[in-house]
Amino acid sequence: MAKIDAYDIILRPVISEKSTLASEYNQVIFDVRGEATKPAIKQAIEQLFSVKVKAVNTLVRKGKRKVFRGIRGRQSDVKKAIVTLEDGHSIDVTTGL
Repeated sequence: MAKIDAYDIILRPVISEKSTLASEYNQVIFDVRGEATKPAIKQAIEQLFSVKVKAVNTLVRKGKRKVFRGIRGRQSDVKKAIVTLEDGHSIDVTTGL
């Protein structure tokens, strides 16, 4: 299997009310690839943002069934990573990379 680049693992930061509340606890939430492992996510975050990661928790939000103009469809599953940073480190997700 080919080595996955750090830019391919981290898809986008999650900007929501819940992720803003998590930032008070030194946590940042990212959408990641479905195949990404916790060690790979930790290494990618440390490499891209030059910060020290304390812990990585992951979850998979299952895709919802939707109906649009009478056509049934299904949204894709989304894997999220909740990254806890060491004290003194921070990531500003509002700026680009």
